[in-house]
Amino acid sequence: MDPSLTEQTAIDSLYRISSLVSDTDEPEEALQLILDEIVRVLQPSSASISLINPDNKVLELEASFGLPDDWQEMKLSLGQGITGWVALHGQALIANDVRDEPRYISIRRNIRSEMAVPMEDHGMVIGVVNVDSEELDAYGESSLKILTLLTNEATRVVSRLWLIMQLRTKANQLESLVVMSQRLAGEIDSDMLMETLARQARHLMDADGSAFFELDPEGEKLHLHSLIAGDETIKETATIPLSQSALGSVIYRRKQVEVADLNFTEENEFLLILQKQGFVSMLASPIVFGNEIIGVIIAYTKHPHRFNNEERKVFQTLAEIGALAIQNARLYSRIFASEESLRRNEKLTTLGMIAAEIAHEIRNPLTVIKLLFDSLDLQFTNKDPRHTDVQVIGEKLNQLEEIVERVLGFGRTREGMHTRQDLNALVDDTLKLMRLKLHQQKIDLQFEPLASSIYVDVNKGQILQVMLNLVLNATQAMPEGGHIRLETSADENTAHLTISR
Repeated sequence: MDPSLTEQTAIDSLYRISSLVSDTDEPEEALQLILDEIVRVLQPSSASISLINPDNKVLELEASFGLPDDWQEMKLSLGQGITGWVALHGQALIANDVRDEPRYISIRRNIRSEMAVPMEDHGMVIGVVNVDSEELDAYGESSLKILTLLTNEATRVVSRLWLIMQLRTKANQLESLVVMSQRLAGEIDSDMLMETLARQARHLMDADGSAFFELDPEGEKLHLHSLIAGDETIKETATIPLSQSALGSVIYRRKQVEVADLNFTEENEFLLILQKQGFVSMLASPIVFGNEIIGVIIAYTKHPHRFNNEERKVFQTLAEIGALAIQNARLYSRIFASEESLRRNEKLTTLGMIAAEIAHEIRNPLTVIKLLFDSLDLQFTNKDPRHTDVQVIGEKLNQLEEIVERVLGFGRTREGMHTRQDLNALVDDTLKLMRLKLHQQKIDLQFEPLASSIYVDVNKGQILQVMLNLVLNATQAMPEGGHIRLETSADENTAHLTISR
C-alpha cells in the first residue's frame, strides 16, 4: 500500500475516532468502531482491543476482528502472551515472526506477525490494542507510529466516554438518594424502615443482594433484620458475635469494611447463608447516629468486586440517611407513646373527678342516714336476732363512709397535682414534641413568648395535652403545609395562649 495513502487514511480515521464522543455515548460501541478504523488503516488479518478489569486485573476482550468465536471470552493475566506483556510493561511490541517469539500465544495457525500497543490513561495502562498479519515482517516503525497514534486517540475518546458515564451514574445516584431520603423520612415503622433501607441499598449499588444487621443493646452481637437477594426477602435468622466476623471491625472502628472474597474472611454460620445465595464480595457501612451505633448495612455481589471510592461514598451517604430516618422513626414512636400516655392521664383525671363528684353526692345522703339511724337508739337484748341486724347495718354504714372518704381522698390527691409552672416553658415542651410532625407536614411555626415568665397553677400533664391537641388540630387543617403562630400574654389575673394562622 502507498505510504502516503496510509497516512491520509490514518488522518481520516483519527478524525472519525475523535468524533465518536459526539456520535455515541456507549464505550462498548465506541471500542468496536475504533477497531473498525484501525482495521481500515492497517488492514490486518485479525485485530482486538482488550481492557484490564479493575476487579481482578485480568485482560478481557472487548472488541475483535477476524478472531475465532471461541476466543470472544478470552481472558489473559498480566504478563501472559504478547498482549499481557505489553499491558504489564506498558511498552509497544512488534513480533516480526511469531514462531520465534516465546511470548506468543497461538490464536490462528496462519498468523506470522503481531503488533501490540498499550492504551495509557494518565500514566496508567488500561488496555492493549493488537493487530495480526499472515505475512512475515508485516509491521515496521511506520506502522507502529500509526497504531500508537490511533491508540492514543482511542484511549482519549474511551476515557472521556467513561467520564461521561460516571457523571451520568453520579447524577442518577444523586437523584436516587434524594428519592430514597424522602421515602425513608416518611416511614415511621422501624421494622419496615430497616427492610426498606436494605432494599434501597441493593438498588442504589446495583448489587445482587443486601442486608441490614441490628446491634443488640449490649453492643456484643449483630442480629440479622433483613436479607435481600434480587427482589426477594430471604427468611433467615442469624446472630453474629462481633468477634467472629469482619462486621465487628465495622462496629469497633465505625468505618466501612470491604471484603473481596467472603470465603476467606468469614467463618461464622451466616457464611453458609451467603454461600447459598452465591454472594462473594461485600461492602459494609455502619449506621451511626451521634454516638450511638444502630447497626450495619451491607451490599453483596455474586462476583469478585472491588468497590471504588465513588461507590463507597454513595453507600456511606445512604447509611447516614438511614441513621437519620431510623432516629426519626424512633422519635415518632416516642411522641405517639407520649400522646397515648397523656390521653391515659387525661382519662384518669376525668375518672377521678367523676368519682369524686359521685362520692360527694353520696356522702350527703349517707351522712343523713347514719345520723337518723344512730338517733333511733335501737337497743335489743343479745339473744334478740334484731340485735345482730342493727350491728350489721351500723357496720355497713361505716364501711360505706370509709369508701366515700377514700374516693374523696383520691380526688383531693389529683387536685394536689397542680403545681406552679411557667406557661412559656410548657409551650416550648409542646413544640419539642411536635417539631418532627411540623417539619414532615412542611408547617412553619412561630412562637412569640411574652418577654417575662408567666407562672400559672396547673396540672402539667393536663395542660400539655390541651396544648398538644390545639396544635394537632391546627396541623390537620393544613394538609398542604402552612404557617402557625403561637403567642403568650398575660393581664393582671389571667394568662393567655393564642394560636393563629
